Amino acid sequence: MSARNDTSDDGPGENGPGILSFTATAEQAGDRLDRAFAGMGGLSRSRVKALMESGHAARDGAVTRDPSESVRPGAVYSLTVPPPDAATPLPQAMDLTILYEDRDLIVLDKPAGLVVHPAPGNPDGTLVNAILAHAGEELSGIGGEKRPGIVHRLDKDTSGVMVVAKSEVAHHALSTAFAERDLDRSYLALAWGVPSPASGSVEAAVGRHPADRKRMAVVTRGGKHALTHYVTERAWGTACALVRCKLATGRTHQIRVHLAHIGHPLVGDPVYCRRVPAVSRSLAEEAREALMAFPRQALHAQSLGFRHPVTGVPLSFSSPLPPDMAALVAALDTAA
Repeated sequence: MSARNDTSDDGPGENGPGILSFTATAEQAGDRLDRAFAGMGGLSRSRVKALMESGHAARDGAVTRDPSESVRPGAVYSLTVPPPDAATPLPQAMDLTILYEDRDLIVLDKPAGLVVHPAPGNPDGTLVNAILAHAGEELSGIGGEKRPGIVHRLDKDTSGVMVVAKSEVAHHALSTAFAERDLDRSYLALAWGVPSPASGSVEAAVGRHPADRKRMAVVTRGGKHALTHYVTERAWGTACALVRCKLATGRTHQIRVHLAHIGHPLVGDPVYCRRVPAVSRSLAEEAREALMAFPRQALHAQSLGFRHPVTGVPLSFSSPLPPDMAALVAALDTAA
């Protein structure tokens, strides 16, 4: 795919102002247009769909609003991403799954689709807005501002366990723990193919993709050391596996990049799995369709353990697979 990205934001956010465009190749013929755009400029598929339905996409200069439109080889497609609106985080009440809370911190089970912090393109409706509504009066102030302390983030479309600081002392201690990896984090991922060996480690520096600044990649120069340990929990033939990953470092998109690097991209990942994996042909039709239709990267932060930043008491929290990933596992089991 030949693509031009005129966005001005070099960060890993969901979007940025500008125009994204590409000329469709023969191998893209028949692909859904929203899937073809997903990942460009850091856009999620849901964000692409919203922009298209609002009239921001065009084919050969003519507006197209149908996210399911089939890509036509040779056609020139463009997507206009509006400039960000200035915004100040405001309290917004939302349902949160709280696993633990005291005066210093909140541990919660973040659903897929929830952005952690306001950013261009997502000025509100974020986890920060929700916590301001949930615990705004209890926040003791961080950096001179009454706000929650985000010490680590999960991608918008990654679900699972997160901890958020409510006090300055907790924010500092938790930030130090994450920086020094003095904690335990475990993720579950559904990946294409089956890793060989069944358990091992991926040690490869991660940095900006040399040709696409909105993506991360394994690089030989300019990247940061990254180490991921993995264990294959289950496998369905040679087509798909449930993989447990533990982070020894915490780089942007680390698990997604490392598994894609060893040939096992995550199911549903619009950024690091852009082609239909050949191993999908070995699946029964129903299971294959369920996996191909999954709208996000199949990644879940399953557990998090750390010492309480004030009392020093060891804490450990876990979350079961969310319903969408559990349904994928069920579809695979039924087809087996």
